[in-house]
Amino acid sequence: MGINTERELEATLQIGPTDQGMVRLFVSGGQTEIPMDFDPEEARDIAGEILMAAKAAEALGP
Repeated sequence: MGINTERELEATLQIGPTDQGMVRLFVSGGQTEIPMDFDPEEARDIAGEILMAAKAAEALGP
């Protein structure tokens, strides 16, 4: 399985701050829950990577 492998799975993504000053990405699907905590600087880095990926995807066309 890789980033280009399509799956018939559904999941939700929630993003928000924790009471400990971290940024949490919370992925849940079926009976699986994955909480991922990042310090604010790591979260900014991830946000930048998401923006770069979005720009690259736009360049590939619709």
